[in-house]
Amino acid sequence: MTQTNHTSARYPLNFLLIVTMSSHFLNPFMGSSINLALKQIGMEFSMSAVGMSWVTMSYLLSSAIFLVPFGKLGDLYGRRKILLIGIIGFSLSTLLCSVAFDAVSLIIFRLFQGIFSAMMVSNNMALIISSYPPEQRGKVIGLNVSAVYVGSSLAPIIGGLLTDSLGWRSIFYIISFLSILISILIVTKVPKEQKVTVLEKFDYLGSGVFMVSISMLMYGFSKLPVPSAVILTLLGVAGLVLFVLIELKATTPVLNVRLFSENRVFALSNVSALINYASTFALTFMLSLYLQFVLGMDAHQAGMILIAQPVMMAIVASFSGRLSDKKNPRYLAALGMAISMFGLLILTFINQTTSLTFIVIGLAILGFGFGLFSSPNTNVVMSSVDKKIYGTASATLATMRSTGMMFSMAIASLSMHLFLGNQKINPSNIPDFIKSTKSVFIIFTILSFIGVFLSLAKRKVQNNPV
Repeated sequence: MTQTNHTSARYPLNFLLIVTMSSHFLNPFMGSSINLALKQIGMEFSMSAVGMSWVTMSYLLSSAIFLVPFGKLGDLYGRRKILLIGIIGFSLSTLLCSVAFDAVSLIIFRLFQGIFSAMMVSNNMALIISSYPPEQRGKVIGLNVSAVYVGSSLAPIIGGLLTDSLGWRSIFYIISFLSILISILIVTKVPKEQKVTVLEKFDYLGSGVFMVSISMLMYGFSKLPVPSAVILTLLGVAGLVLFVLIELKATTPVLNVRLFSENRVFALSNVSALINYASTFALTFMLSLYLQFVLGMDAHQAGMILIAQPVMMAIVASFSGRLSDKKNPRYLAALGMAISMFGLLILTFINQTTSLTFIVIGLAILGFGFGLFSSPNTNVVMSSVDKKIYGTASATLATMRSTGMMFSMAIASLSMHLFLGNQKINPSNIPDFIKSTKSVFIIFTILSFIGVFLSLAKRKVQNNPV
């Protein structure tokens, strides 16, 4: 009888694990697929290289803006509820992207897609971690991170095939359908959380200042060195300083900024995540354009090359999470960042005649390092805080990732703006595009070098006994 009860009790957790892994799968699948479809999208809507970057950046911007507020709402009103609303909204906004009629409408629909994605991302990791016992935390984190990399691995193959055979809109159709299936699974198989007694008020002032400030900072940074962009960037920085001051005085802050000053492990782990994503995310974007515009590949062929990185990520992340339950995760994270740095260093030598073997080797090394870093670093973050603020901690980490991705794309956009201006990529400016690509990879290598020392600076962390 005891065994039967134990087995039946595991079913809801198994379904919850499927839901969180599926939602973790969707975001990178979409992102990598869209990167491969950018050439086709750009040609249909007559977009410049910088314009194409905003198809990706608009999604990242809105996601980064709303992650922290939605993480706090999940803590206050229930993570399952916010997750479900997010997945339903994500499905609808994705469907709107599939019927976009010009570049502006696509970017606007991508902004809405990012908002609902923030509802998913800020709560799914917190929901799964709060449901499993501490000794299994590394395992479930590893499985969810692996789902991210499986999505990234399949996207170049499936996304490339869909783009070449059915057009870029088919990617959005399929993702919208998969999102509907996940929402049905939540409603029918994942139990509702116990009713939450809301004792705190939501911090509307802090949330508003945060959203406006990070919007100005990210948009301004991507448009540098235009004078208006410099002003926006400075206003964004000033706004974030104001946000910190507001949160320090707030009785129920949307983001407990004291965690960063009082919890050194939490602070450094989050900064490490930001740097890791800032130094790697736009690499796929740049290489996708390189393979298609410089080497003349179609989307599917480019995808078969780019798959080297996420496949290696998925393989390594599947055991690095478990390993972080047994070994000091700060050493694993630092080693992963160092390996990523070496992979990026290799890719700085790219030119118009670089062999595909050389590129694949660089991507595989980068993927190995990224996979070794992510799961242990996530384990460090979530193990350094109390269970009642898992949603806020998860959303903070996700915000750092999204902000890192956004800065990564902003660096790429800025580089292309400096070398190409507002031109479309064409045979006459390929040398300038190569210079832009090399500059981006050099900056990423330097950032990773800094990230290695930040990862080593974290002291040893034990799992929270909550």
